Parts: sequence; C-alpha cells; structure tokens
Amino acid sequence: MKFNLENKVALVTGGSRGIGRSICTELARAGAAVVFSYRSNASAAEQTQKDIERAGGICRAVEGDVADLGAAETLVGELIRDYGRLDILVNNAGVTRDQLLARMKPEDFDAVIQTNLRGTWNLCRAVVRPMMKARAGRIINISSVVAQMGNAGQSNYAASKGGVEALTRALSRELGSRQITVNAIAPGMIETEMTAGMTADQRALLGAQIPLGRLGTVEDVAHAVCFLASNEGSYITGQVLAVNGGLG
Repeated sequence: MKFNLENKVALVTGGSRGIGRSICTELARAGAAVVFSYRSNASAAEQTQKDIERAGGICRAVEGDVADLGAAETLVGELIRDYGRLDILVNNAGVTRDQLLARMKPEDFDAVIQTNLRGTWNLCRAVVRPMMKARAGRIINISSVVAQMGNAGQSNYAASKGGVEALTRALSRELGSRQITVNAIAPGMIETEMTAGMTADQRALLGAQIPLGRLGTVEDVAHAVCFLASNEGSYITGQVLAVNGGLG
C-alpha cells in the first residue's frame, strides 16, 4: 500500500542521514512537502535535499539545534509562515555519548538528555498551538529498543528514550481531544553508518538474537512513519510501535 500524504507539510528533525534521510524521502514520495533540520553536516543535508528533489519531491533543509527551544520555535514559525500549515512532526534528532556508568561524565549524560528528550519536548511545544488551532496533526517520536531492553554503556541514551516514550503517552492524552495523534516508533538494530563497520562475526551474533534473523533497514522505519502519518493511522495514538524484527 502506498500512503497518500499529498497536500501535507512535514517537519523532520535530524533528517540529513540514516533513518532521518529515509523518513524524509518516504514522506516526500507519499506526496508531503518536507522540511528537515540538521545540526552541522551541511553536505549530508544537501545530499538529502538533492535526492528528494531529483525524485520529484519538495524539500527544504534548515540548520538548527533542537536542544534550543528558541531555535525550535523559530523553525516552526518560519515553516508555517512559508507553507501555511504543519501537519506532521517527526522527532528523529538524537545523539549518543556511550560509556559505562562509573566512567560516564555528567556532561555526557546531560548532552544526551538535552538533545534526545528535551529536544523532542521543544519541538512538541513549538507545534502544539498551530496543530490545536487546526484541530489536526500527527506527532511521531523516534525512540529505540534500548528504552525497553536497556543496554550496558547507554544509561543516558536509554533514559532519554524511555522519557520520550513516557512523553508520548502523556501528550496523547493532552491532545487527543483536538484530533492530534502522538505516537512513538522504537527501532531495533537498523542498517546505518553506525552498523556498517561491524565484522561478520558481530553481525552473525546479533542476527542470532533477532527472531527474523536480520538487521532492519532504514526503509522499515520510514514506512512505519508514513503509516502513522497517514489517514490509515488516524485511530492510533499513545502507542510505541516496535520495528525491531522481534528483538526484545
């Protein structure tokens, strides 16, 4: 099934590469005009924009830090000024600062919480008034299987994503009466730049833990986003959709 998002406007944070790039691409293929933010990698952002425009989609890249509430509000304000509406928000921007607890620096814990959790809250806060005024909207937050399973060396990341899932459930109750759905997607192990350097033995060991026997693709996550953003997902809210091949 191809989901129809024609005449919709989507904002994706962290859209310059990996899962974010695929989300932008699939939303554009479904017909949405896509604005995405990136933090620093201008060349990767430019490539995402070119890929989407080459495929006939509408796309704009904007540099900005989601951890900055003022920057988030400016981003949303300018988007609505230029496009007249905002239908879909995908909070994908995230960072890691992995280390065992005994060695983790407090500033590395704070940095992950500030981007992954506070950044998600910032964008939700920035979009809520225009979506409430329109009495419609889709908010989709990207979590992780680590929020459910935990992972040694990722206490900061797991805490941030667990917070994202709790935030998702709370906002779904606040905003449901305005016909705004709020859901999260929790990817498992996905083929990205981070996993490309794994050895064959590491890949085999990981695959043995996944019932489907393989790592997921960025498209697996992007298709789930399109579903939740579409009319077909209109009666789903407050949920965490696991896209993990059965891991965990």
